[in-house]
Amino acid sequence: MLPSVEDLLSIARNYWRPDKDFNFRPENSPEAEKFLDLWEQELKKMDQWRAFLRDLGSALPDFNIGNITSTCDACFRCSVYPKTEDGPQSRRWVVVGCVSILAPVYTIYGVQHSYRGRERITEKIFFDSLPPEMQAPAKVVARSIEATFGVGALPPEVAETPIPLIVEPREPPDTTLFHALFISRPERVP
Repeated sequence: MLPSVEDLLSIARNYWRPDKDFNFRPENSPEAEKFLDLWEQELKKMDQWRAFLRDLGSALPDFNIGNITSTCDACFRCSVYPKTEDGPQSRRWVVVGCVSILAPVYTIYGVQHSYRGRERITEKIFFDSLPPEMQAPAKVVARSIEATFGVGALPPEVAETPIPLIVEPREPPDTTLFHALFISRPERVP
């Protein structure tokens, strides 16, 4: 059973602040210290994460699988994108899988990039209704995450819940549970 919205907000409050009181101080906030300590523990799971990525690569042989985890975010994160592009080179897409380090939840989303030459000009994010070309790999990623990590999918309506916390660069009223539990800038994929 997934945690309630109230439980998730309570968890997020342990790691994110509602104010900027520590922005110009030499020391970290208590919340930032907890976040750093948690990542220190979670990094011990990198072998499991790498094994997951290898298994995902075997399950999706026509796709590139990337580890795009960053310790400034609250999740392990992977990217899945086609080895060969079927459409015009001016548009590319990626499926992103995120496993939260804060709560037993995951999410899958898609990003479509438009290019002019080598310059990325637009990004479109898909949180709940993925385009047809993203759906099959997204299902494989979701099944693999559930089987490997025993976590549940965070429903989009819960992920979109506004929260009164700052997850840089997001600030209320634009901060959601998604930002606190996963990543504040989901469009940032290599």
